[in-house]
Amino acid sequence: MQDSLPILLLIITIVAFFLNILGLMQIIPFWITLPMLFISIYLTIYAFTHRNVYRGKIRG
Repeated sequence: MQDSLPILLLIITIVAFFLNILGLMQIIPFWITLPMLFISIYLTIYAFTHRNVYRGKIRG
């Protein structure tokens, strides 16, 4: 699941982009599509950049 999450979020970003295009053509409300696009871009970037973060030595 951890490896497939960035790919899933990338697909969601592509879908949100096309919905935003429909919003620009005034087919669906633009104020709904724009937050969806920004949230999906943010989550996609977060998932790709925080995959291999070193979290320090585990004490035990």
